[in-house]
Amino acid sequence: MAKLVIADDLDALVAVFPEPVAASLLAANRSEDLLEIVLDLGRMPEARFVDGEVELAAADVTQAEIDHVVSRISEFSEDNRAGIERTLHRISCIRNRQGKIVGLTCRVGRAVYGTIDIIRDIVESGKSIMLLGRPGVGKTTMLREVARVLAEERRVIVVDTSNEIGGDGDIPHPAIGRARRMQVRTPAMQHDVMIEAVENHMPEVIVIDEMGTELEAEAARTIAERGVQLVATAHGNTLENLMMNPTLCDLVGGIQSVTLSDEEARRRGTQKSVLERKAPPTFEVVIEIQDWDRLAVRHDVAEAVDALLRGRSTPAEVRQRDESGDIHVETAATHVELAHQKSLVQGKEQERPSRTLRVFPYGISVGRLRQASKALNLPVMVVTDVSEADVLMTSKSYYRRRPQTITDAERSGLSVYVLRSNTITQMEKCLADIFGLESAANPLTTAVQETQEAIERILRGERASVELAPQEAFVRRQQHEMARASNLLSYSRGKEPYRRVRIQQGQ
Repeated sequence: MAKLVIADDLDALVAVFPEPVAASLLAANRSEDLLEIVLDLGRMPEARFVDGEVELAAADVTQAEIDHVVSRISEFSEDNRAGIERTLHRISCIRNRQGKIVGLTCRVGRAVYGTIDIIRDIVESGKSIMLLGRPGVGKTTMLREVARVLAEERRVIVVDTSNEIGGDGDIPHPAIGRARRMQVRTPAMQHDVMIEAVENHMPEVIVIDEMGTELEAEAARTIAERGVQLVATAHGNTLENLMMNPTLCDLVGGIQSVTLSDEEARRRGTQKSVLERKAPPTFEVVIEIQDWDRLAVRHDVAEAVDALLRGRSTPAEVRQRDESGDIHVETAATHVELAHQKSLVQGKEQERPSRTLRVFPYGISVGRLRQASKALNLPVMVVTDVSEADVLMTSKSYYRRRPQTITDAERSGLSVYVLRSNTITQMEKCLADIFGLESAANPLTTAVQETQEAIERILRGERASVELAPQEAFVRRQQHEMARASNLLSYSRGKEPYRRVRIQQGQ
């Protein structure tokens, strides 16, 4: 494992501050933990470290001190950002109503060499990659290293809107290696420069920071369709955040409402109006940066989006770098191990599970869950501590509220399955999906077979009536239609979720 090497050019940043502030920074001797320096008119100057804030002087910041800093950096652009030539530091300003600068946020820019070893195989695969994560988690730092590594063997162009990737000035920072850099005059022109890069400079890879508009999403799709690899960052912590963003959801295929036919709705076991992915995703891989040394990888964005739209969460591959620098990978495969033990399930030979699945039920009936597992003859254990669970199972209504338990479970990489309703049928479908029992996963298939057998027994005179297993309303309607087509009587009895159909001879 290669050791991480950090270059911060901190001396260049300290040199632009007034003497009292610069002296206090040097005296603190905590350069590795320094995040940013804040100067606000009439307030004490502050240094923000990883673990807290420290005041840097005994007096409030004056206008002269702010002007002192402004005179030693580059000019502010339309996005109120400036820098120091050939460094990665970013200085952002706050203006009053007359446009005068009255506050500065000076963020320390660092080049970290070796940070993408944890995802190097993905970066070099040629697939388009989207990096997500909260502000300050290291998205831009990782993006910069991606550009440097890929530029060793491929033609890479960095579209640098705020000079945050390649640094300030006309000569790019060494941190992007041999990658070429195209600066953007204003943030509103980023999409134009993206297209210009493809049309004029024949790149194999384009690197972009902070995609956030519909025009940029359209430009990204155009670029991807031309066979160019894209590596970009966007606002959002998870794939779900991206899907709920109406501006950027097209990056993962877009979402549209589709009305199904009655037959297709019955086959799927859903309502007639459903959400589906509109097109192939622009980005084939999504990487959720959870912490500096921990991230979750969605290797197949199309599959993950489809699963989420169907009310279930597919597990991500979790990668983590420990204190010694070793990388550990927790695969995204289901937590249930399938052994090669064969048995008959619903008349079809299936592989049966050899390991107990530990389920943490959140907002759903424990009794019904146990009944569902018993009906399918599956080894399921209900646990009361989420840390002991292999999967978390909840209902759609609870999942929409995004309680802390579910949020923490997803962040830790635990598989979360969302039921359309709190019924035995939905639980059977979910368990069958987890264990890979395809024929048992569709309640309509099982119900039709049971109904047909009951009708045949009544017509042969073996039984005067047969009571079928409890089913949901749309399944019961199908059973009634089958009975009517065979000139038999049928009616429903019992209360939900145990309401069932009884078929008998006509009078």
